[in-house]
Amino acid sequence: EVQLVESGGGLVQPGGSLRLSCLASGFNFSIHYMAWFRQASGQGREWVSTITSRGGPAWYADSVKGRFTISRDNAKNMVYLQLESLKPEDTARYYCAKNRGVRSSRNFQDPGDYDYWGQGTQVTVSS
Repeated sequence: EVQLVESGGGLVQPGGSLRLSCLASGFNFSIHYMAWFRQASGQGREWVSTITSRGGPAWYADSVKGRFTISRDNAKNMVYLQLESLKPEDTARYYCAKNRGVRSSRNFQDPGDYDYWGQGTQVTVSS
């Protein structure tokens, strides 16, 4: 059974940092692109970042470029998202997702390109 379990969310002040983690199990982690999406209350799911199966390159939404960093550890079946210089508009539930392709992706910004999702972890940026 494929499982993705996120952790690391919380309440942080503007300008603060968080590190989100996602533990994957039930599939061959090292051959799939992985991504982070987020969904703010009342809004649709927004692509944040994707990393290739080998750990690079990675791509970022313009809204987070230069502030967020995605990484992965294939030996531990983990994918991470380091969040820096957080803004109130970063407040959302953050989801880890497994790409359905093998060592490739048709459109890594499209939620439909991902076949499994975690339950999400809440990030709230507020003073």
